[in-house]
Amino acid sequence: MQRKQNTMMLRRVVDVCMTVLLLCLMAYQVTGEEAHEWIGMGMTVLVIVHQILNRRWYGAMFKGKYHAYRILTTVINVSLLVSFAMTAFCGMAMSGYAVPFLYGMAKVSFARRVHMSMSHWAFVLMGLHLGMHIPVMAAKLKLSERMKMFFSAVLFCAAGFGLFLFIRNGMTDYLLFRVQFAFLDYDKLGALVIFENILMLLFWAFVGAQAGIFCRNSQKNDKEKKNQLLPVIYIMGAVILGLVLNMVFSDESRQGFVDTGWNDSQETGSEEGGVSDPAVTNEDHRTADSSVKADPSEIQDGFVLIDGGTFLMGSPESENWRIDDEVQHDVKVSSYYIDPFETTQEEYTRLTGSDPGSFKGDRLPVEIISWFDAVVFANAKSEEAGLTPAYTVTETVPGQEVF
Repeated sequence: MQRKQNTMMLRRVVDVCMTVLLLCLMAYQVTGEEAHEWIGMGMTVLVIVHQILNRRWYGAMFKGKYHAYRILTTVINVSLLVSFAMTAFCGMAMSGYAVPFLYGMAKVSFARRVHMSMSHWAFVLMGLHLGMHIPVMAAKLKLSERMKMFFSAVLFCAAGFGLFLFIRNGMTDYLLFRVQFAFLDYDKLGALVIFENILMLLFWAFVGAQAGIFCRNSQKNDKEKKNQLLPVIYIMGAVILGLVLNMVFSDESRQGFVDTGWNDSQETGSEEGGVSDPAVTNEDHRTADSSVKADPSEIQDGFVLIDGGTFLMGSPESENWRIDDEVQHDVKVSSYYIDPFETTQEEYTRLTGSDPGSFKGDRLPVEIISWFDAVVFANAKSEEAGLTPAYTVTETVPGQEVF
């Protein structure tokens, strides 16, 4: 009996630790790259421990009858395990600190996209998994009806706001494999990032709890069934609340790359395989003529002049993520003008008539364009402002452009 109680206590501790680590993993801009990797390794260990502690569940998977509640929990649990496994595998394939010897065991471009998508699926499924256990834990508290109503109202409001944040932060794009690079707000307070993650997790926990109640009610006989559709109404209400909040604040400045607010600051970085891309790189290898002006001059259309020069391209041999046959070499770049803010697909399409991006969305950033495409866009933007284009193109043959 004591052993069983100890096992149950250990399970609860592991569950709490996994939830805390998940919230930290979803706050990459707070933890940083190295800590993110080590937290991920800790999460992987806890997931393995969790499976060992619940090994009897796997032994009983093919025994007994499957009713609605059991089907739902099985689908969620198996999907959660798969998403955790894929997230861990792809994360290790990009590791530069925790397990650098595993770097490259999968193509990095593939691993990056799968890692970002699967980690967000794990976040959603973890919320549903936790929510399925809430009714059982709440029943042990023996709360009065008034307290139950109070906590239900609080969770309902928190869930609705959590969905609003989920939409606002563009999380659905991650789930649908539409994101290649994560654009994160490094200026946001760490506590606020964690708080938002908690609210988003609460939405899915709320959905899981109500879905669990609905499935359990469906197993009861007609006399025992009370307000069978109430859980569905609660879920729909939380969804409507989240959508209304999103509509109300749709024109406000929004964090992430899902709205025009995503490119409001050059301080926002990107994450590529766990690496945060600074605005200026290879600082130690730059020559004097390639340094960027401390206070760049601006022309009337808002473009900023960047001085050209020579810099060393390629990863040094000391970097774990360098390609085996990569050779460092000098690259000379002419001076050029650059927009201080990233360009949205809506603006690029309006001025050039095309958008070569692999993922679509008027307010998403432009991607996969050549230097020549960028020059054409810059000239079009200057002409729209009534200015003389900054570049003169003398040859337009692809790969042989001269300007």
